Amino acid sequence: MTTRLYYDNPYLTTFDARIVRRMPVEGGVGLVLDRTAFYPTSGGQPFDTGWLNDRPVTDVHERDGELVHVLAQDLPGDQVQGRIDWERRFDHMQQHTGQHLLSAAFQEICSAATVSFHLGDEACTIDLDVSLLTPDQVAATERAANQVVQENRPILARFCDDAALATLSLRKPPTVDRGIRIVSIEGYDHSPCGGTHCHATGEIGPVKVTKWERRGPETRVEFLCGWRALRDYARKHETVAMLANALSIQDAELGEVVLRRLEQARACHKANELLQDQLLDLEAQLLASEAPVRNGLRIVRRLWPDRDAEQVRRLALHIAEQERCIALFAISGTKGRLILARSPDVAADLNRLLKEVCQRFGGGGGGQPNLAQGGGLDPARLDEALDYAQAQVEGI
Repeated sequence: MTTRLYYDNPYLTTFDARIVRRMPVEGGVGLVLDRTAFYPTSGGQPFDTGWLNDRPVTDVHERDGELVHVLAQDLPGDQVQGRIDWERRFDHMQQHTGQHLLSAAFQEICSAATVSFHLGDEACTIDLDVSLLTPDQVAATERAANQVVQENRPILARFCDDAALATLSLRKPPTVDRGIRIVSIEGYDHSPCGGTHCHATGEIGPVKVTKWERRGPETRVEFLCGWRALRDYARKHETVAMLANALSIQDAELGEVVLRRLEQARACHKANELLQDQLLDLEAQLLASEAPVRNGLRIVRRLWPDRDAEQVRRLALHIAEQERCIALFAISGTKGRLILARSPDVAADLNRLLKEVCQRFGGGGGGQPNLAQGGGLDPARLDEALDYAQAQVEGI
């Protein structure tokens, strides 16, 4: 059984140990030590990284009560010196201890119990057993958690016997019936946990809920603690300052000004769409007036070297609003496109016609009898494709 040094001292970063077992594992060799400060993946907290005799430890996991340290290559001899990646360890301590604090605050403020926890590389999440959280509830919970951080309350982690457990009001029941380790935030929370934690709440640093979303009967809350929260703040502050400077306003005005500008932009976009539609209607009338008439059918044919496909589609629909008209449009660009449209009083199946054209000249597409479009045609053969399509519709 491996002695877990991190239980007694999560701030321990170096230690000496003896290799008691070697085993092949995916990614290299697995070493079992008689004692270790490396924390294995467990309880939502990822494993520690670091070094054994200056060789990187790429994974640590538990197997039959032993902790397996994974290295790419075996080490000579049986004596090793271990060194923990402290930056990663302390980050995990901040996030995990912050999770205890935030979960207790959600229990206190919202009567919402935590059902699971995940500590990710970028953010952490807790799943709560409620389907709805209001912004006011989240804000109140966040304030309560940060108040405890400011009070710098002591945190105690220890193994408890039945007598000691009976004196504690646990936030959740233990998942084991022996060797129960309790992490206590003085006067605020008692929770069974085997993870690494800070010695006082002040070390957690700021606690910030970044978003939350309903997931069936539960709500997933994403949060950041400590240095992660400060990095997130710095990034967002930089963004706010940059935008405020670009708009020549104060930071506090940014939300109001941006919303107003967005509303103005939407209004301008709507007006622009209306003007574009009017222009397309005028262009459609002009094209139709210039188009030749075959057997009472006005065929409007155009090949553009480059034009917006959606604009061409809308133009074709305007053509189709006129009596006895059919639009045969193509756009060369990098990949040839065809757009075909007809008036309701024209008896032609343009979906079938488009498929015939694509079968002869490449590409693919589809649509309805009155409107069809395709792409992937050889741009050099678009004139031929239009010739073929025109010959078919002239025979109607």
